[in-house]
Amino acid sequence: MKRLWLTGYRAYELNVYQKNDPKLTIIKYSLKKALTAYLEDGLTWVITGAQLGTEQWGVEVALDLKKTYPELKVAIMLPFQNFGQQWNENNQAQLSQILSQADFVGYVSKQGYQNPSQLKNYQTFMGQHTDGALMLYDPESPGKASYDYQYITERLADHDYPLQLIDFYQLQDEAENYQEEQAGDF
Repeated sequence: MKRLWLTGYRAYELNVYQKNDPKLTIIKYSLKKALTAYLEDGLTWVITGAQLGTEQWGVEVALDLKKTYPELKVAIMLPFQNFGQQWNENNQAQLSQILSQADFVGYVSKQGYQNPSQLKNYQTFMGQHTDGALMLYDPESPGKASYDYQYITERLADHDYPLQLIDFYQLQDEAENYQEEQAGDF
């Protein structure tokens, strides 16, 4: 797998609002472990959107991994022009920062938001331009990412398109692994 679609829950769906939230430490730890495994198998592109939450956290993790894996590239594909313009000033600044650090930024639609078909076109684009997906998502706790999950499991299931989920059970396991690692440092 060379090109990985990374997506998942929005920050508010996980009640993560601060950069120092302990949940975010475990989420990033889990994303880093998963991405590292893909990198060891030849991953060259992490392709994601810029939604607040998993997608932006994934970009931060991937950018950090570039220190060890300089061949890794990060692409941010936005579903339409003016994406994020309705966000508050702090979130817009955060968006601007990750866009400036990406290796590639593009728009699936060159127009501003007009209707939900642009979001479906975005899913189609991502499915056609990636080799598999990594989602921070638990089907037992639906959220906005359920649309991507449904698209991947229904539309791409017969296209040899692997999907790896990091669900709440795995996050709990990773939290325990993280605590053990931290305890071993003393």
